[in-house]
Amino acid sequence: MTSDSSIASAAPLNLTIVGLGRMGANIARRIQRQSQPQHQIDINVFDLSAETVAKVAAEGFQGLSSLSDLSKFNDVANPQIVWVMVPAEVTAATIKEIAQYLDTGATIIDGGNTFYREDIANSAWLATKGINFVDVGTSGGVYGLERGYSLMIGGEVAVVERLKPIFIAMAPGVDSAERTPGKTGTAADSENGFYHCGPAGAGHFVKMVHNGIEYGAMAAYAEGLNLLNAAGEGIKHPTAVEGISETKYDLNLAEISEVWRRGSVVASWLLDLTAQAYAEDPDLAGYTGAVADSGEGRWTVQTAIDAGVPANVLSASLMGRFSSRGNDLYANKVLSAMRKKFGGHSEAAKKN
Repeated sequence: MTSDSSIASAAPLNLTIVGLGRMGANIARRIQRQSQPQHQIDINVFDLSAETVAKVAAEGFQGLSSLSDLSKFNDVANPQIVWVMVPAEVTAATIKEIAQYLDTGATIIDGGNTFYREDIANSAWLATKGINFVDVGTSGGVYGLERGYSLMIGGEVAVVERLKPIFIAMAPGVDSAERTPGKTGTAADSENGFYHCGPAGAGHFVKMVHNGIEYGAMAAYAEGLNLLNAAGEGIKHPTAVEGISETKYDLNLAEISEVWRRGSVVASWLLDLTAQAYAEDPDLAGYTGAVADSGEGRWTVQTAIDAGVPANVLSASLMGRFSSRGNDLYANKVLSAMRKKFGGHSEAAKKN
């Protein structure tokens, strides 16, 4: 890749963020705060809510009243860039609407959680219009404004190269983590927190698997802490807990999560957030235990099946989320009925 100095444009990049929800507005703010002087980026913002547009625009952005306003920024010499950050179910329709107002050479970035196969289709369709397409798997959530975003990018090399000032501004930077032993000299893009993974769809493919791993990691923490919690149940309900009647440790899970954060091989940002949750709500009383799942967990498991690649942990973690919402209640009733019929067994007492 070329050096940072060689990608500076004579004119500022013109970028519009479409979708100012939990991440879109913060992406605009992050780029505004972190863009380098030699890589100026002019930022416009749009959302279906005019009130939201006005609020965000007041922070120093140019607000658009409709997507048709994009036509004002068409410039053959300096083609505009539109970053789409909307829910996956409306992304394709939004891209098609935006394309009506762009000239040849413009670039649409899909920064949401789109299935990578849809990226390939969107890229092919936009190519017939002379419009470039880049998919960016974006991780960082609501913390990205301060911490930066981990970016997994798909698209043509020359197009991605032109967008580099945007990615540099958004990414956490090399100092956000200790350098891997043996890494010296100028930090690679990946060390700065963004990486061009391959052609269209590659960025969202990598992000999809990233989210699948996230499911598995979260499930492992949850199951381990559940086991520690069960030891305390032996004290509270000594006759109701089968198999651990001798395991009666009154464990403080908030303190355990804190000690694991320091020097342990299971330390992670997920554990940091778990400790924060315990500090705010020690008994987790404010949570129902019904865990939602995004499309990416399902797509990861589906892709593993299509490829014939084992994904035991990732699959089990997804099924665990289904169970958390009571989707296994009927199956458990069938199990209980069979047990009673073949052995006359009574149902287990339900925990409150």
